[in-house]
Amino acid sequence: QSSRAPAISVSAESCIPAGLRLGPVPGIFKLGKYLSDRREPGPKKKVFSYPVPPVFQVRMVRGELVDEAGSSALEWIGLIRAARNSQEQTLEAVADLPGGQIFYRALRDVQPGEELTVWYSNPLAQWFDIPVTATPTHDEKGEERYICWYCWRTFKYPNSLKAHVHFHCALSHGRPFLHHDH
Repeated sequence: QSSRAPAISVSAESCIPAGLRLGPVPGIFKLGKYLSDRREPGPKKKVFSYPVPPVFQVRMVRGELVDEAGSSALEWIGLIRAARNSQEQTLEAVADLPGGQIFYRALRDVQPGEELTVWYSNPLAQWFDIPVTATPTHDEKGEERYICWYCWRTFKYPNSLKAHVHFHCALSHGRPFLHHDH
């Protein structure tokens, strides 16, 4: 998934139960690298529990989530978008051991039609040196904004700031995120 191509969204076709684990996530784990404050419309993939509808969806078969073609999560788990904030987050990335395989776990029952979005659990964020908190400020219109303490770039969502600090901020020089209470 590149930052220029429209992102594919993965949604539930039927209820996905809280606590369900997907994975492991294959390849190099870079959750949030292409996260943006904007959502560009793109193709949709649905995931579900039963029966199989058209479009990109997943369903439960013998306790495992599969897409409409019967492919396991390993085939499409990388298409799940990073959550911009906790309100839109439905899954969290977890690992049983530091440096171990990474799985996605449903934080709550995900209802039919809801998009699957994921962000780091606090222990996994700390392992990858991703900030776990972001304190908002308010702009002149009273809207919440998140400011990078290294380069002063402004973000609309906390996870966009966290991803920027970890993956893109040239001024952070790989230093851990500094938490300021201003």
